[in-house]
Amino acid sequence: MKKTRSALFIAMLALAAVLALSACGSNNDDNASASSPAASASASSSASAPAAAGETKEITLKATNFEFDQTEIKAKVGDTLKITLKNESGVHGMEIKDLGVNIKNGETATIVLDKAGTYDFNCSVMCGTGHDNMTGQLIVE
Repeated sequence: MKKTRSALFIAMLALAAVLALSACGSNNDDNASASSPAASASASSSASAPAAAGETKEITLKATNFEFDQTEIKAKVGDTLKITLKNESGVHGMEIKDLGVNIKNGETATIVLDKAGTYDFNCSVMCGTGHDNMTGQLIVE
């Protein structure tokens, strides 16, 4: 019984340490947020200011079992995207690996688009037999 309590206490301390350390990682270092789209996606300081010469676009991406309601999102270099994932049915996530974005239901990612290209996105939560079909593209012109 004492070993179980000790193990539980150690696990709780480890979890508290992980949470405390993860909170420390969200600083507002302007150099980090300006260096890449991935850094900009997670930096809170870039969430409030739109990109120079671009516009801010808010997109709600709805996920149902084995499909997103939008498989193609178009934007321009300089735009700021605020993408929110909403699960209509099932449990899903949305990841854009090349931009360092990975959100779950109800979360929003802010991305400053500073480079043209086509960025693939997919469901990041194994959701069943049609999981591999949950894909799309962000096209930045």
